[in-house]
Amino acid sequence: MPVAADSSGPRLAAYYDRFLALCGDSVFEWNDSDAPVKRMSGIRQVGVGKSNSYALTEKGELLTWSDNPDKSRVLTDQVSSFYTGRSGLFAIREDSSLWQFDTKSLFGFGEDIAGEPRKIAANILTASVGDSANYYVTRERELFVYGRAHRGQYGDGKLTSSEHYVQTASDVIQVVSHTGHALILKQDGTVWGTGGNIYGPLGSHGYGDKAIEWGLIVDKADAIATGSSHSLAIKRDGSLWIWGRHEGLDPKQIMNTASAVAAGNSSTIALSKETLWQWSTGSRPKAIMKCENL
Repeated sequence: MPVAADSSGPRLAAYYDRFLALCGDSVFEWNDSDAPVKRMSGIRQVGVGKSNSYALTEKGELLTWSDNPDKSRVLTDQVSSFYTGRSGLFAIREDSSLWQFDTKSLFGFGEDIAGEPRKIAANILTASVGDSANYYVTRERELFVYGRAHRGQYGDGKLTSSEHYVQTASDVIQVVSHTGHALILKQDGTVWGTGGNIYGPLGSHGYGDKAIEWGLIVDKADAIATGSSHSLAIKRDGSLWIWGRHEGLDPKQIMNTASAVAAGNSSTIALSKETLWQWSTGSRPKAIMKCENL
């Protein structure tokens, strides 16, 4: 099944040091190592950008807020999934069409949605908003990318940007992206990566600089997540694997079971056995909260 989220699933979201978790239908939000705080209920997907938080209600309404969730506003409705990052916001509507919202900086004090959304494509399975390039996957499992290519973000061997979305991979069921790099999960369970790899989020593929073509990282995966400098995969047996900065270039198992995972800057959050876990790269997972009704 394709993954409709920025992370390995709709229940967790991370962007640098900002986190959201969905326990049951209740949203918990926190920064860094602060304690999670309950924000709202009736939610089925969470997401987080540079300074805004997002939630998809059970009615299909996409909400956003900055500091105060009580002042959240509805961006649009009839949404089945959404994807966010520093450079914008994607929403897939119930008719499988992909729409993009642009964000604008508020002079260093946050971000705001700018203007009306515009339709990007139809018949879409999943998508991802990166810091420099954006991606979407069609229901035919074809991956398309548009944006900057200076770090090899397209995976087509070139370092020049296209004037429109171009196809660069096939048989894809999930794509995640971050600071100049991207990972894809194919139908056969293999995970591939391209783009900037100074700290190792792509494993040994182009390590120390960048990879300009898609390269194999790990196999037997069921879902993936990536942060600014490390990446993770949940394998088909439920085990969680990690690689990148402070973790090494070769994927290694860090938890026996995990149902969801999201990566930030140097921290990771995961759901396992009705418990929410968090840890810094190079450390072991620590339980921070019970999360029942997963």
